[in-house]
Amino acid sequence: MKHRTLTLVCRWTLAVLMTGGLWACAPDKPSFKGVDITGADYGKGFRLSDAQGQVRTLADFAGKVVVVFFGYTQCPDVCPTTLQELVEVKRLLGKDGDRLQAVFITLDPERDTAELLKAYMANFDPSFVALHPTPEQLQLIAKDFKIYYKKVDGATATSYTLDHSAQSYIFDAQGRLRLYNRYGSGAQALASDVAVLLQSK
Repeated sequence: MKHRTLTLVCRWTLAVLMTGGLWACAPDKPSFKGVDITGADYGKGFRLSDAQGQVRTLADFAGKVVVVFFGYTQCPDVCPTTLQELVEVKRLLGKDGDRLQAVFITLDPERDTAELLKAYMANFDPSFVALHPTPEQLQLIAKDFKIYYKKVDGATATSYTLDHSAQSYIFDAQGRLRLYNRYGSGAQALASDVAVLLQSK
């Protein structure tokens, strides 16, 4: 009995040592400023028309880090602030700035026409892509990305505003959802995370 107990202890010790060895050989996990959501079962991508009427998917941006943000052109603060921050992120990345792709998905397809979206993106960076879902598509993609939005009535039928989520989602160059970026985190933090993703496999 004593011999059997000793054998079991030895096997257990060996298993622990082997596991520890495997952990020691594992590559270091990247350190991010944003929230690491690698492996999330939501935000699976998109298939929506852009302002030119072309259907776009994540596959169109293979090799780039993609930042997806939901908003609308008449948004008074959060949306322009976020897009301007992405302009600064691109500048901070230097030569790697061309490997950053901003994707803006409108939450207001009723008022945000294709022409308006094109003009709005041009105010920030011509490489930024605006997507225009149908109302039905918007419901589905907002649910998939866990985006909250609600119309707030204005003085007239067309002067409403939207309350909406302000976070961004970041996909790596292989099209995998990796990070949740809180509004107001700052361009430096986001640029740091994008740089890490551009270096990872």
